Amino acid sequence: MTVSWIVTGLGIIVSLLGYYLTPSAWGYGILGFGLAHIVLGVLDMFRAPARSR
Repeated sequence: MTVSWIVTGLGIIVSLLGYYLTPSAWGYGILGFGLAHIVLGVLDMFRAPARSR
């Protein structure tokens, strides 16, 4: 669960960086990369732990 929060937090930071660079193509790419990390971090929180399988 801690790793999921770290991935989500880093995704938020990267998304904010990309948001401030959005007029350029690099900004949109960085924003999408950060948003993907947010989604993957949140989805990982809903996954069952490996020990309970």
